Amino acid sequence: MPTYEYRCEKCKKEFTLRMNFREYERKKVKCPRCNKGKVERLMATVSVKTSKKS
Repeated sequence: MPTYEYRCEKCKKEFTLRMNFREYERKKVKCPRCNKGKVERLMATVSVKTSKKS
């Protein structure tokens, strides 16, 4: 499952969320500290682990 990093524009808290691609497209992200919806996604690498062997 991909990991996404965010920063709240109000309180400046940085936090990480793990969401699948469908959740990422639909979910409105809120800050866990101040519960505001004004967040920005930080540039970060997205790592995905699959269960299938190559």
